[in-house]
This record gives sequence, structure tokens and C-alpha cells, in this order.
Amino acid sequence: MELHHFTKKDFQTFTIDGLDERMEAIQNRIQPKFQAIGEELVSYLSEKTEQELYLHIAKHARRSVNPPNDTWLAIADNKRGYKKHPHFQVGLFDDHLFIWLALIYELPNKQKIAESYLENYNEIKNLPKSFVISLDHTKKDTISLEELSKKELERFRDVKKAEFLIGKHLSYDDPILQNDKELFTTITETYDQLLTLYQLALDSRDA
Repeated sequence: MELHHFTKKDFQTFTIDGLDERMEAIQNRIQPKFQAIGEELVSYLSEKTEQELYLHIAKHARRSVNPPNDTWLAIADNKRGYKKHPHFQVGLFDDHLFIWLALIYELPNKQKIAESYLENYNEIKNLPKSFVISLDHTKKDTISLEELSKKELERFRDVKKAEFLIGKHLSYDDPILQNDKELFTTITETYDQLLTLYQLALDSRDA
């Protein structure tokens, strides 16, 4: 059975009522695909970054009532967790797949990373026009790269809960999602273009 691409049924997981029922569908439908594609991505990114990276698959363990609206895999240079580290993400909401370089509010050196991104603002703006930015990983809302201004990065620096995720969205009905090879290529090409920002974030975190 092919496990690397995502089907309409996978996206419909997020219409299932009830925490247990939706979690069971996430575990049975989506997580095996995350495991398969995540292992390949870890191998690819470890070689590209020349560092040991680790796969994490969202467990949603803290949830007791509300079922998750999205789910994801994360790849980071820490074996124990990813939220406090710059990391790569691939995940699903009900209407799209997201491919992110993710810098979320739990990062300890957010200010330094934001400063380094402000210093390299022009390089960020020169990324492909198809890229989008999320300022809150829990929401679907994004802004286009063209809409990005320095004020979003300043907010990321100055507001404790502010986040910065950059990458791509693919609609649930995008033909790329039906093809293992095309999807993997799209994800890796997106990450290739974000490796400089990833390295900047690591350097700032470790400074």
C-alpha cells in the first residue's frame, strides 16, 4: 500500500465528531503516512543540514475534550521534542496541507532569531511569491509573502506568544497530493529554499 500521498478521506478526518473517534482516524489514516514520509524527510534533511535530525509525530496528548483541527509531523535537531526548536513541519487541516519552517512561541531565543530575520529581511522577501506566512500555528490564516512587512517580524520579536511559520499551502484537491513522488519533491524543494532561514535560526538560538 502506498503511504506517501494524501487522499480526500484523510482531509475528511477533521469532520469526524468526538475526540476519541477523530483521534482513532488520525492514528489509523494519517500517522502511518507521516511515519513513512517523515522517515524519508529526516534522511533528506539530515544530509542537507549535515546534522542529526529526528522525527516527531503530533500525539495531541493534552487534549481531553475538543478533537484536533489539524495534525502534523515535525523534524528537529532534538530527540526529545521540537516545540522549543526551529523545526520543519508537514501537516493537514481539513482543506489544505501545510509545509512549514516553524518558529513557535515556545522557542527560548525568539528575540535573537527575529533580529537575525530582520537583518535578512530582503532575502526573505526574495523567496518564491507562492510562499505564505502564518503568525499563529493553531489557525488557518496566512498572509502572502508580498504582504509580509517588517512589523510582523518585529511583533514576532516583541510579543511572547507571537510566531513565525513560512512555507507553502497545497489545497486538499491539488493533484500533487495524489502523487507520492511529486508531493515529496514539492516538500523537499520548499525546504531547500528555507534552509538558509533554518540555519540562521539555529545560529541565533545557539549564539
